[in-house]
Amino acid sequence: MQLTAPVTSGSDTRPAARDADGMAVASFILGLLGLLVLNIFLGPIAIVLAAVALWRGTTRRGRALLGLTLGVADLAVLVIAMQVSHTLSWSL
Repeated sequence: MQLTAPVTSGSDTRPAARDADGMAVASFILGLLGLLVLNIFLGPIAIVLAAVALWRGTTRRGRALLGLTLGVADLAVLVIAMQVSHTLSWSL
């Protein structure tokens, strides 16, 4: 009597890579969205997600690098806007 189903060769054997791919896409989206709103929160989240995705070996390396770049750009935009407006926040 067998209590578990046999492993098939067609199944995805790398769930960590699939998770890393999702993190790479999420970092890109959050980095892009962070350029417009809430860059003080979305920028660091995009950086962390991209770094973890790269560390886990994502197959979407370009998207993770773009998310990392956009996360850093989010923080740069925030710093520049704060310097221009002489406040701790910025508005359009």
